Amino acid sequence: MGKIKVTEDCGGIAGLKVIEPAVFGDARGYFMETYNYRDFAEAGIGCQFVQDNQSASKKGVLRGLHFQIEYPQDKLVRVISGEVFDVAVDLREGSPTFGKWYGIRLTAENKKQFFVPKHFAHGFLVLSEYAEFCYKVTDFYHPNDEGGILWSDGEIGVDWPMPDGMTAEQLILSEKDLVQESFAAYKKARGLA
Repeated sequence: MGKIKVTEDCGGIAGLKVIEPAVFGDARGYFMETYNYRDFAEAGIGCQFVQDNQSASKKGVLRGLHFQIEYPQDKLVRVISGEVFDVAVDLREGSPTFGKWYGIRLTAENKKQFFVPKHFAHGFLVLSEYAEFCYKVTDFYHPNDEGGILWSDGEIGVDWPMPDGMTAEQLILSEKDLVQESFAAYKKARGLA
């Protein structure tokens, strides 16, 4: 290995991993490998990614908390411009950390990546004026397979850092994300309550 540094068990939640690539810089700029199957497999991320996605968002945009229901995806996420606060919530039935969350700041400068396994809800909040967000997934997008939990659910209690000069009421969410189900409703629908 050696080309990446991997931090595991983020916030006491098994399966989550923060990856820091080796960055080789000089007066011209820098070079880094953002993904190398051998290095990632050695770090316990041996899954096969089948699709790359990219989104751009302005300050205060919050996307999440999303998951695929019947076609769950492992995700490898990173930021190539700006800064986001990225969050994963453990939805693995029987997990000792079920319903717990972990968040990390991903920036173009720190070049960190965040591996989010299957059966986690995922979301992010843009803290900079603008951000470009990239992610690899292990299953294709199925438009009728989307699930979500309300970003502000009190039981989960994600501590979202507010972008400078903004309040929670000023955050920008899609119509869908404004009305996602509560964690209590999620558990009840699955016989987990």
